[in-house]
Amino acid sequence: MLLRKVCFFALASGILAFAAVGTLKVSIREFTVPTPNSRPHDPTVAPDGSLWFTAQGVNKIGRLDPSSGAFKEYPLKTPNSGPHGLVADEQGHIWFTAISGGYVGKLDPRTGEIQEYRPSDGSDIDPHTPVFDHNGILWFTNEQTNYIGRLDPATGKMELKQVPTPHAIPYGIVATKDFLFFCEFGTNKLASIDPRTMAIREYRLPSPAARPRRLALAPDGTIYYTDYARGYLGHFDPATGRLLKEWASPGRTESHPYGIAVTANGEVWYSESGVSPNTLVRFDPKSDSFATEAIPSGGGVVRNMVATPDGKLYLACSGVNKVAVVAVKGF
Repeated sequence: MLLRKVCFFALASGILAFAAVGTLKVSIREFTVPTPNSRPHDPTVAPDGSLWFTAQGVNKIGRLDPSSGAFKEYPLKTPNSGPHGLVADEQGHIWFTAISGGYVGKLDPRTGEIQEYRPSDGSDIDPHTPVFDHNGILWFTNEQTNYIGRLDPATGKMELKQVPTPHAIPYGIVATKDFLFFCEFGTNKLASIDPRTMAIREYRLPSPAARPRRLALAPDGTIYYTDYARGYLGHFDPATGRLLKEWASPGRTESHPYGIAVTANGEVWYSESGVSPNTLVRFDPKSDSFATEAIPSGGGVVRNMVATPDGKLYLACSGVNKVAVVAVKGF
């Protein structure tokens, strides 16, 4: 890896050190989505390895077979649903959040049938990012209505819990062994919710200017997050509730780190959405080093990405109407 510059990282104590930045050499293969102006928002991986994505601009859910390059699109039955996040269950059903339609949807790829789930009391919701916990319960953030929601797929029952901080903007979410952790993009906090009691605990980050947006779970149970406002990568320990380290992203203050994932080997991957073209960034925790590479199409803001079990990354390149497959070395 050719080293081309260095960047600082800051410990929670304020101590500065150096982190090397090199040039990343990976294969980034992009695929143009069939429907123009689809605005692919989030990607996910299904059990068969296919890449699924929300086509927010055209009210569809899409599927790509990375081997053949073949697409299939599924129109949603409710107009202007605003499909946002999505995740596959073990049976291959695709669960998605309809941020504008105010519901959570379940798509059966075999039939194209879609089921919609809403709060039984008529509460307004704007579901954002979904994740399954270890018991098969679906959890989701609600950006403006400020809820964390849970949906039992077996019964269709939906429950909501208001986040204590007003206008916290719950955003990215992951499931650890015992809790759900999520970002509060409207403030400088991460938070957890207990799946048994739905009690929420908030964790204030040291910098008042921090705005965590997306987060990813590492193999060791710790969490990495992108600090969109400051241009930092952060490392948080759920066991202690403390920030371990934070690093200035290679693109620095205006880099706006956004979509993030951690591969099975512990490497952290994310995209800088504030630089042009957008970059794909790899952080190696073993060497405290970064490497970057420009996304060929420019990216158009990579809002989310997901790591596959076989060492690939799936990206949604929103503004350029593409999805991408990144072949990660070392697998």
